Amino acid sequence: MVKTPIRIAIVGVGNCASALIQGIEYYSRHGDVDAEGLMRWDIGGYEAKDIEVATAFDVDVRKVGKEVSEAIFEPPNCARIFCEELPKGGVLVRMGKVLDGLATHMGNYPHEKTFVCSDQVEPTLDDVVEALRKSRVDVLVNYLPVGSEKASRFYADCALRAGVGLVNCIPVFLASNPSFSSKFEKAGLPLVGDDIKSQLGATITHRALVDLFRKRGVKVKHTYQINTGGNTDFLNMLNRDRLDSKRLSKTEAVQSVALERIRDEDIHVGPSDYVAWQKDNKVCFLRIEGSLFGGSPMNIELRLSVEDSPNSSGVVIDAIRCVKLAMNRGIAGVLEGPSAFYMKHPSMQMSDDDAYWANEKFIKGGMDS
Repeated sequence: MVKTPIRIAIVGVGNCASALIQGIEYYSRHGDVDAEGLMRWDIGGYEAKDIEVATAFDVDVRKVGKEVSEAIFEPPNCARIFCEELPKGGVLVRMGKVLDGLATHMGNYPHEKTFVCSDQVEPTLDDVVEALRKSRVDVLVNYLPVGSEKASRFYADCALRAGVGLVNCIPVFLASNPSFSSKFEKAGLPLVGDDIKSQLGATITHRALVDLFRKRGVKVKHTYQINTGGNTDFLNMLNRDRLDSKRLSKTEAVQSVALERIRDEDIHVGPSDYVAWQKDNKVCFLRIEGSLFGGSPMNIELRLSVEDSPNSSGVVIDAIRCVKLAMNRGIAGVLEGPSAFYMKHPSMQMSDDDAYWANEKFIKGGMDS
């Protein structure tokens, strides 16, 4: 089989898209000897440099109509710039569908809000499907804001009709919803989801510690994970009505590795507040209280600081390549191994060790999904 580029469509040209696109170029310029930060240099013969942006959708007047390589640096984006002077590929950001992709309170923050491109007509489902087909897209990457239930389903339906695989990076339950994911299986298309698990972020660290408690026979009595940040994702999540799926996704990711299920009143996991000056820096405050031999109490506290968007992009680069690999192999439906390894809320929760090996087995061709 002749290897062709993996052509992706990005929905939501925000900070995560900025880090992803910079990362593709960054690793295209570096050899595997000195390329730090990637979990895998090669997946099924595909390297990061084999991914190219074929089309993109956004609704912000500062981004629509601009080259993707320029739009990713427009405000309110504030992701760390680690790869400047990106080549222009002639791909312009298209006007997207708004639906519930914007929180109503964003207008109270004029310097950070999204200014909807009012002089552009929102596309219909047929418009987006045509754009995906004309752009010869292989994989659609959903980077919409948390709480974008209707918009996420709209673009997932577009992917289905256009014959495109899906990586769902946000906590809208598509891959983990059997009634929805079955549509991809019937269409002969793979998907990975839901809610990206960062390379080394708050949730994966919390899971690792809770798993350590389990393996050492220590019962978790109470735990919290409180996160603050200054990007538009944290600003969007000030609307608590949009947080239900995010809290559930993050909480279940931790619950799934505990020795026994932690009572709801004894666990708190989720975004806490928006601190504008933090920009794309995310700070996690984590505490776990447990009981040792003879009921002796103990606790551990941790503070984690990361650049939020680059922390997720390396994972997305791997997920994209896994979806393309599945398409080459004729595998359809939810990719269980990759979803469990790369996502917080997969259809099948596994320990991180089991998820790692299930993903490795998938990549090496040892399992169907």
